[in-house]
Amino acid sequence: MNIYRTKAKKLSGTDYGEVYKKSFNFFKLIKSKSRRRPYARSAYFNKEKIFLELFWHHINSKENHRDKIRRMKYFPCALELIKQSRLEPVSKENPNKRSELLHRFAGETREGDVFYVQIKEEKRLGEKWLISVFPTDKRKKTPR
Repeated sequence: MNIYRTKAKKLSGTDYGEVYKKSFNFFKLIKSKSRRRPYARSAYFNKEKIFLELFWHHINSKENHRDKIRRMKYFPCALELIKQSRLEPVSKENPNKRSELLHRFAGETREGDVFYVQIKEEKRLGEKWLISVFPTDKRKKTPR
């Protein structure tokens, strides 16, 4: 799997309110540019729209605050990956719902943390949604 190196740093902070405010400000900036559903245009999918609202529903459904913080810290990196990366993701059919494809992109922050961005594609409509952003537990050892 190819890994896209982002220029964006992951967000700092350990308090839920602090990290939520920082990451949601990135979302609000994108939301203010659109009248309808907020989206980012993907380089890999030929500048098609990737809708972002489902990510926030997914985050809010999590019970563990530590897990929410861990995922929200990578939101700016995920946006850059969606907008800039042309590297091929790992794609497979959703085992729970045959009408969906799941695309998983790999990225690396400036600090060397590896993370994944998962995008859901509805086959019938062709709509794509950002579902999740999550880091791996290990750091990738790369010579700089």
